[in-house]
Amino acid sequence: MNDSREWLTEELKKAQNWENNQSDLWFWEKLGRLPFKIIDKWTPDFIQRKIGILLDELGQYIQTGGSYLSSVSKISSYYPNLDVSTLANVEKLPVSTMDVAVEKITGNRKKLATLQGAGTGIGGVFTLSIDIPLLLSLQLKTLQDIAICYGYDPNIKEERLFVVKCMQYVSADIVGKQAILTQLSQFDSPDDALKREILSELQGWREVFFSYRDQLGWKKFFQMIPIAGLVFGAFINRSAVNDIAEAGKMLYRKRRIVERLDILHDSSDSLFSDVR
Repeated sequence: MNDSREWLTEELKKAQNWENNQSDLWFWEKLGRLPFKIIDKWTPDFIQRKIGILLDELGQYIQTGGSYLSSVSKISSYYPNLDVSTLANVEKLPVSTMDVAVEKITGNRKKLATLQGAGTGIGGVFTLSIDIPLLLSLQLKTLQDIAICYGYDPNIKEERLFVVKCMQYVSADIVGKQAILTQLSQFDSPDDALKREILSELQGWREVFFSYRDQLGWKKFFQMIPIAGLVFGAFINRSAVNDIAEAGKMLYRKRRIVERLDILHDSSDSLFSDVR
């Protein structure tokens, strides 16, 4: 780890500027509810049941990770030219090195999302209902892999909550974004009461999913058209993964930078105490 206090402080300001520049999307969120109300009426029962199964799978993800859990065993592939095989190794890397690994993952996932969106866009409304679980899975995997690149372990239940909060952040309005940022700033707090308050929100994971689904609604509206949905699906899925990856990078990156600054601050205090 060779990040200087000055560099970390400057990068923290950039992260805060990014947060302040997040726009209020409340109008588009309200508009987005209409397409999904239509989808709910048009789609057959068997597709509705699949969406219900997805909800159960998301609950399982938060509790145990389930089939959506990314493996930390992939660490070495994220840092192929370095002797890095554990999260402990990752924690010692410069933040800029972590950034490079995240950018590579993001680029690969956007390509995959483009192909996936094109494939599921061919069938219009029917494959759209299938596309949502696939896209959600890709976004969850992307966020977890970004977490691993910054040295955080999605095998830990609390870290999976951070992943879900990142998803919630992307689909929230400006008031919701500020509330989530406040919660995430307290995520690593030693205060047990604050941690319990954040963890208690695990009970609201279904609301996270429906908010996420509705937020995608207006973007997916034109994907309901068979064949033409191929083009819209490719573009929209790529954009959706890009948005979630950007938020994940900024939020995890900020978290790591704050931790580095805290370590430097504690070291300075310790040195000053020794001198006295």
